[in-house]
Amino acid sequence: MDFYKYVLDNKNLIIDKTKEILKIPSVLDEYNPESDTPFGVEINNALHFMLDLAHKDGFITKNIKNYAAHIEYGKGKEILGVLCHLDVVPAGDNWTHPPFSPIIKKDRLYARGASDDKGPTMAAYFALKFLKDLGIKMEKRVRIIVGTDEETGWRGIDEYFKTEEMPEIGFAPDASFPLIYGEKGILSFDITGKVEDESLITFKAGDRYNVVPDYAECTLNVDLKEEFRQYLSFNGLKGEVKDNKYIVHGKRAHAMQPNLGINAAFILAEFLNEHIKNDFIKYICEYLTFDHLGEKLNINHHDKEMKDFTINPAVYNYFDNQFRIGINCRYPKGWDKDSGFINIEASVIGKHFKYKLLSDSPVHYINKEDELVKTLHQAYIKYTGDTETPILTIGGGTYSRALKKAVAFGPAMPGRKDVAHQIDEYLHVDDLLKSTAIYMESIYQLAGIKE
Repeated sequence: MDFYKYVLDNKNLIIDKTKEILKIPSVLDEYNPESDTPFGVEINNALHFMLDLAHKDGFITKNIKNYAAHIEYGKGKEILGVLCHLDVVPAGDNWTHPPFSPIIKKDRLYARGASDDKGPTMAAYFALKFLKDLGIKMEKRVRIIVGTDEETGWRGIDEYFKTEEMPEIGFAPDASFPLIYGEKGILSFDITGKVEDESLITFKAGDRYNVVPDYAECTLNVDLKEEFRQYLSFNGLKGEVKDNKYIVHGKRAHAMQPNLGINAAFILAEFLNEHIKNDFIKYICEYLTFDHLGEKLNINHHDKEMKDFTINPAVYNYFDNQFRIGINCRYPKGWDKDSGFINIEASVIGKHFKYKLLSDSPVHYINKEDELVKTLHQAYIKYTGDTETPILTIGGGTYSRALKKAVAFGPAMPGRKDVAHQIDEYLHVDDLLKSTAIYMESIYQLAGIKE
């Protein structure tokens, strides 16, 4: 059956509903486990948008305390999980069009969440809806599991699996085609401390561990306004002084590819290090600035299959001479974790700072010869004709690692620019539609009853 033709016949429905959910600014407010909306009103609105849509379309749904939910079709003992998320990272500034007013220009659907992950969620949803509408029966239960906290702490999906069954196999539409069979380990840690200095009053940058900060600011007890303007001008950098606030603009990027961004905190720290003596600033410059491989901390590593270790010093807060630096790392197979921790610890001891590990999600890896991988890859090939592009490993972390056997699968086609977490995020409309057909084929092959 040519599922793509059926998708094209329903093109307007897919686009219209995708635009509707993209209008919801589902950014984390704050986590409040005592609230009926634990991740904020807007994330809850996005969750209920999906549940209401699924209910109207005749699906079985279950809401787990507004932490997560599933949409189910089919019968059987086994479960095929399709893992999606509805939360998005903060939009940031300087969008060409408002980030929550979706618009299509030159076959690109622009909005925060278009590619990560509300656009792909809608592709997966309509894949299941269209199979149901076509009367295709399932020998497994197919569950689209929608999380609400993927970008920050995974508390939504963790709460879900406290009570719900774990799917035997699955995929997460939250990456690229042809298929992602391996994901680097992800760890986050903080460097904290107190320094003696009267020159620096405040320093602030970053709002998420998994985003390269594109804005940094500081206030000073000394007048360096002219030196700062010269520094910006000489180096061709973006920034300004407002009152006593020294501001630098960089470029946002996903933490899995920090080399694609410009870390504004690095720029500001390098300037300050030329003019003041502050151990917080000195630490940043000595161990972190402009080093996305972790070589300054001596924690770098390269794996032939999963490529380089990467580091993203993302969150900076300095006030009253006390500070916190929040750092996110992506590590491939073979990284010596014990040695890495020792070297991080060594960097702080001499300055009487502290290091604290916050989280560590290990490498997720599925054998390339597994039937799940082969089946999904063939579904991709059927609707693209692409037998040349190799399947991949990535530095990003998707919900696929929540299952023992799952992979990340689409929706971005090979050669597409990675715009997740960036300003003017978009998803190609062709990719939205083609991925819907690929997901239909995948679900049918993995769970459908063949007549």
